[in-house]
Amino acid sequence: MDKNTIFGLLLIFLIFIGFSYLNKPSQAQLEAKKRYNDSIALVQQQQQVEELAQALVAESNKEALEPTILPDSLVKQQLSDKYGGFGVAAQGEESFVTLQNELLEVQLSTHGGTVHAARLKKYTDYQGDTLCLFEGEESNFELTLRTATNRVFTTKDFYFQVLSSSDSTAVLRLNAGEDQYMDFVYTLQPDDYMLGFTIVSHNLGNELSPTMRDINIFWTQKIRQQEKGRKFEERYARLTYKVSDDVEQLRETKDDRKDVTTKLKWIGYKDQFFSSVLIAGGNFESAKLDSRYLTNNEVYMKEYTTSTTVLYDPNNSIDLNFYFGPNDYQLLKQYDKTKFVGQNLELEKLVPMGWSLFRTINKYVIRPIFGWLTSFPISLGLAIFLLTLIIKMALFPLIYKSLMSSAKMRVLKPQIEVITAKYPGQENAVTRQQKTMELYKQVGVNPMAGCLPLLLQMPFFIALFWFFPTAIDLRQQSFLWANDLSTYDSLIHWNANIPIISKYLGNHISLFCLLMSLVTLVNSKFTMDQQNTGQEQMPGMKLMMYFMPIMMFFILNSYPAGLNYYYLISTLISVVQTYAFRFFLDEKALLAKLEENKKKIKPAKKKSGFMARLEEAQRQQQALLKERQKQQNKRK
Repeated sequence: MDKNTIFGLLLIFLIFIGFSYLNKPSQAQLEAKKRYNDSIALVQQQQQVEELAQALVAESNKEALEPTILPDSLVKQQLSDKYGGFGVAAQGEESFVTLQNELLEVQLSTHGGTVHAARLKKYTDYQGDTLCLFEGEESNFELTLRTATNRVFTTKDFYFQVLSSSDSTAVLRLNAGEDQYMDFVYTLQPDDYMLGFTIVSHNLGNELSPTMRDINIFWTQKIRQQEKGRKFEERYARLTYKVSDDVEQLRETKDDRKDVTTKLKWIGYKDQFFSSVLIAGGNFESAKLDSRYLTNNEVYMKEYTTSTTVLYDPNNSIDLNFYFGPNDYQLLKQYDKTKFVGQNLELEKLVPMGWSLFRTINKYVIRPIFGWLTSFPISLGLAIFLLTLIIKMALFPLIYKSLMSSAKMRVLKPQIEVITAKYPGQENAVTRQQKTMELYKQVGVNPMAGCLPLLLQMPFFIALFWFFPTAIDLRQQSFLWANDLSTYDSLIHWNANIPIISKYLGNHISLFCLLMSLVTLVNSKFTMDQQNTGQEQMPGMKLMMYFMPIMMFFILNSYPAGLNYYYLISTLISVVQTYAFRFFLDEKALLAKLEENKKKIKPAKKKSGFMARLEEAQRQQQALLKERQKQQNKRK
């Protein structure tokens, strides 16, 4: 190695030593570096602590979620402390028992010993599925009991044992220890919608409180939509109950609740065509009833809730009944003659038929005739046509009087026009009216004779308005283009919400309703023309006659097709009757007869006090009109 190489290496070493010395960190930099390293170590230590804490929490939660396995003896002791002898039934697995006949299938659950589901075999909902009143959590039924240690519990807390079962009978037992139990006995008779329910207690004197004199029943059910027209169905869905000799209901148009302090015979959860009814063997002592709308729900319309009580005697059974079936008037009415003789339950009042007068017409006239017609093998459309024809024929004497009264005034029209021309103007209105009435009196015509027959027909018109929406005979029965006469027939329908239109008309147009409205409009014009007697009419009367059919279209568009079909046929028959009457009536002979009556006028009798006062009032009115006319002339 030469000296130049040695000198070079030495120079590099010196440069390295000098560079290292010059770049040596100061004391402040060393302390900052130390603080940085310490902070890094602290963060890492905190992360380790947090990870350990999370692991401990997770382990703790895992232990909390995992059931604590206790000895069977300790579990039994805890349940015994809580429920007394009933603790032996506090654990178990749910199973189901089915009772059924030709009409009804009922599924019972061992969890609570309650009715789990009810299906009507001969009916389907609007989607074509077997009609199910409720299933699972859609309904809840439980009894509240009180132990000897004053602990309160419900039968829903326990699992019942299936003691025996068949298609017609099931016995579910709630054990309370050795030779101590409460049995729920369910019985379903052949060809019946009535489910018997009996509560039998055995040796429970030491388990239940000796001061317990009644049992509270809590019953709730959600009401499914069963029909196509939901809004219309909601109008007839209501919580109904029988107190004393009257049947009452909560309001169906909005949420409602009521505390009933008197005894009740039954409580019904009613839909348009089907009901779930709880019937007491004796009476329910009192009840708290609640009806609530389930808005924005596509499956359920309403929810009904009942809290009621029945008397309890450990030595006697409690007899109850459930009715799960259709709102069929004849079917419900027969229970008072068979199963509940002498109790006057009036279950048929679940079928609304209007107020007293209209209900009487429906009960004794419309339903018997319609029931007789449907007993023949004919379509429902033909049965409604024949019903309409029978009613119109029965009312024809009244219609004839109305038509004859209009005809008499119509043939007197030329004479009325003479009076109008002789006494023109508003100032002679009273005189003109007096002269017209004198003419009517001379020929023996009563202007009101045509109004009374029309008024006498109105109860039938309104009674049928109540009848058709509640007639289960029409349900899912087709006629012409209508698939279901118990709901609206949809000629045109849409899904969009049209302001005002959708609110009052719905999202459809009923063809039967449209035809009925058009025929009524034409008939109104024809009637107005026929009844034009030359007299001045009340302002707006003509417009009102044309407005009524339009208003009826908006009102009845969502009503059953069967009702609109009836009104259509009824109006057409009225048109035919009017034309036939005009065709066969000899108006010249009628006018001659009226003129003949003038010759038979007897000497005027002394006016009664009422008539004298009436004429005096007319004179005063005429004088007042003349005075007003003078004042108006002066202003001009």
